[in-house]
Amino acid sequence: MSKHSGATECGIHLSWDENDGQTYVSATVTDNGHGGADPAGGGGLAGIESRIEALGGAVSVASPPGGPTSVRMELPCES
Repeated sequence: MSKHSGATECGIHLSWDENDGQTYVSATVTDNGHGGADPAGGGGLAGIESRIEALGGAVSVASPPGGPTSVRMELPCES
């Protein structure tokens, strides 16, 4: 994330969640960069999004101008 964001720190949070009887493994990566990340622009985030969605998962990106950026990825899995 620091390559484009100017971030000097990042955090990673992993968890197991249940939603509508399905178990998901979730990973959230947050940095202290300048924000503005947009998966619609192609590149790395779009590639991650397409791979996660192909496995039945979902990706959400929150990256307001000024930061921080937070990317959450969820993949279905067996409990």
